[in-house]
Amino acid sequence: MRTTHSTDRLSSNTLIQFLRLLCGKYSNEEQALDNPPLYSHILISYRPLPHLEQGSLLLHQAYAVAYGSPYRLRVVQIKPHDNGGLKVWSHKLRTPERFYTAISNVTLRAQISPEDLILLKGCHYTVYADADSFRGSLEKGCRCLVQRNGQETYLVSEFKLSSYGMKTIDRGYDVQTHKYLWGSVAGAFCFKRTVDWSTELPQNWLMEGSNSS
Repeated sequence: MRTTHSTDRLSSNTLIQFLRLLCGKYSNEEQALDNPPLYSHILISYRPLPHLEQGSLLLHQAYAVAYGSPYRLRVVQIKPHDNGGLKVWSHKLRTPERFYTAISNVTLRAQISPEDLILLKGCHYTVYADADSFRGSLEKGCRCLVQRNGQETYLVSEFKLSSYGMKTIDRGYDVQTHKYLWGSVAGAFCFKRTVDWSTELPQNWLMEGSNSS
């Protein structure tokens, strides 16, 4: 039987492994060039926010042709969860336009404070290690609401993260009829990590995991 002591250490080590693998800039350029009618060229970036609590990252998601105007800007906080797994909590920013260029501006990133964050209820992911990768899925219950083309929908989302990159599937459904309304129809978006920002993880985050006992 695994003790609480060893479970906490396992979860902390899993967190560090996940953060090292996740931090970086991702592109699906190859996929978009091969299938332009089906896949837009998208860039996703995860960068540490060392001044906030352990596991806090800035998420910047944008079309390649409009990188300075992200359509999704979030602060995610990744924490150990039960049985060696992780939870990824998502927050929107009160004034997102203020931080549109923060992903490439360290001074601006340092200005993001806990008071800027608004928790997105029902929109957290559960993540578990799977062999040499991590798999995550949005919590069940149809509670992560997204406005799309003036209509309220709920999000169903999954991802796989490995040393090869990241695959994601996001789909939206009508909150009343559960009818599919938007999202990938041709399969997962396939992203390759083009920039590695894991070296920006602060030492105290890494020490917290290795010193868990």
